[in-house]
Amino acid sequence: MSTESSVRIGIVGLGNIGHHHADRLVDLGATLVGGLDIMADARRRFAEKYDVNTYEEKSELFEAVDAVIITTPNRFHEEYAVAALDAGLDVLLEKPLAHSLESAERIAEAAEEADGFCMVGFNNRFANPVEVVRHHYEEGRLGDVTHVEANYVRRRGIPGRGSWFTSKEVAGGGSLIDIGVHAIDLALYFLDFPEVVEVSGVTRSEFGDRDDYTFVEMWGEDVGPEAFDVDDSASAFIRTDEGTTISLEVAWATNRPTNDEFFLRGTEGGVRFDRASHDLQFYEDGVGGGNHLSTTDVVTQDNDTHKTEQEAFLAAVAEGEHPGRNTVEQGLAVQRVIDAIYRSSETGKAVRLDAAETETETPPAN
Repeated sequence: MSTESSVRIGIVGLGNIGHHHADRLVDLGATLVGGLDIMADARRRFAEKYDVNTYEEKSELFEAVDAVIITTPNRFHEEYAVAALDAGLDVLLEKPLAHSLESAERIAEAAEEADGFCMVGFNNRFANPVEVVRHHYEEGRLGDVTHVEANYVRRRGIPGRGSWFTSKEVAGGGSLIDIGVHAIDLALYFLDFPEVVEVSGVTRSEFGDRDDYTFVEMWGEDVGPEAFDVDDSASAFIRTDEGTTISLEVAWATNRPTNDEFFLRGTEGGVRFDRASHDLQFYEDGVGGGNHLSTTDVVTQDNDTHKTEQEAFLAAVAEGEHPGRNTVEQGLAVQRVIDAIYRSSETGKAVRLDAAETETETPPAN
């Protein structure tokens, strides 16, 4: 059996997130073989920084590696993920699964037929406080969890207008598909991925298309509102077949304080988790010695979630088995919710998702 350090791995997409992953692979002592990008300048920078070969043609990289991490813009996930899976490679595919539901479904079909496996890069699941919450959820400490409040809200945080993040054609959407995907995934993960049966949502573009958009700092160069055609906030309500619900608030920009809190409300206890600070509290009650309420602060070790995610991926590649988490099926479930929120916003109606995974609009009440 091979070891994690003997796994030959390549990076597809050599932008900032590609370098982010490569840095962590180097820290882990992994065998970084090379990188792939269509841009010559990106290849040059990556080759100089990591002293590895870089390629323009995917077949050349795929012949040299056992697995790849794909960090391209969303629109190109399908092209490279399907090709890598067809080549027998294992794949760690950055979130979201794709830029559209149809593209995500094609990736899922390829993964189902492939010899290798595909793991979706929802790195927030690997945060130590999230693991603690999942442990106590599975142990029954919270009782029946009936509702999750999921927030991923920035006061000002629109990516550089003119980057691929603000192009619907390339990204597939804006704040919802960029950061909302993490909030939806975490909420469903906390609930052990029940089947979603109905989604109602609204997406908005209130800041990114303005000439007078005010910000203190911005990731990337800003070329102005003409390069912005996506949402910058979204609100949604999600129902599952188990009767559990999720309320979602997402924003790249909004006139309110930043909020990264998740609340789990259960019949025996509740949880507050702050995704940004990793603060974690449990809320419980009791009657021993008299009726009382208790709040417990839980302190966990800080961990680099991308590095922990990579460790799980490399171990699975070495063992030749899917790690059993961050599956394509779960990524596809998240993509269906995103797609339903966008369609609900367009129609002004709730969208029903039935067991056959087909969608129908819910008629308005009389």
